[in-house]
Amino acid sequence: MARRALTTTAAAFATAAALLLTACGGGDDSASDDIKGAGNSSNSPSASASPSAESDVKRPVIKLPSSFQLTFENWTSSDPVEQAVLNDAKEEVRAGYAAIIANDPDSEAVSFYDTKGVRGMTKQWIKSYTDKDLTVIGKLPAFDPKLVMAENGRGASLTYCTDETDAKTRNRKTSKVEGNPAGTNPYVRYSVSLAKSEQGVWQNSSVRGERGKCSR
Repeated sequence: MARRALTTTAAAFATAAALLLTACGGGDDSASDDIKGAGNSSNSPSASASPSAESDVKRPVIKLPSSFQLTFENWTSSDPVEQAVLNDAKEEVRAGYAAIIANDPDSEAVSFYDTKGVRGMTKQWIKSYTDKDLTVIGKLPAFDPKLVMAENGRGASLTYCTDETDAKTRNRKTSKVEGNPAGTNPYVRYSVSLAKSEQGVWQNSSVRGERGKCSR
């Protein structure tokens, strides 16, 4: 279920339908300059969209069914700017899974939360499910977020972990349910760069995942 982990080889990608969430890499570098200072995030549910406090821009409403429980543990900060970043980062993750479930690789919500340089990679990840008639079910907690803001206030870097132990895929045609292959480490650490758009939305400008780099 992963969004393309760094450890995934070309051969392994052929069986990525069974792998749940590892992240796509690459993208813009606009959020990577002058990153200093840390912000600790601390518990927030995932079920409803959380608009950033900084902007009045209308954000897409993203809904996930009860069959897929994507939760965010300790994704809060006492700093309103940091909270705005965390809120939009959460919604990008939710948008991706909502697109898989809706069988919609061209999701407008995904485009809203991704910079132009990342949208194609996110679409490829979504299509790695939809092209195989797969959707996602089960439980996927995202935890241990660590946020660092750029000094210029226009960029941020975020790392967080997911636990794919109870996350699975289901074939839309056959209803066959599969989890990760036996022996697969269920923990994936994501490293995300975010850039603030002119409209005040914190968009993903790069994402990469590393399997086995987290634990509980």
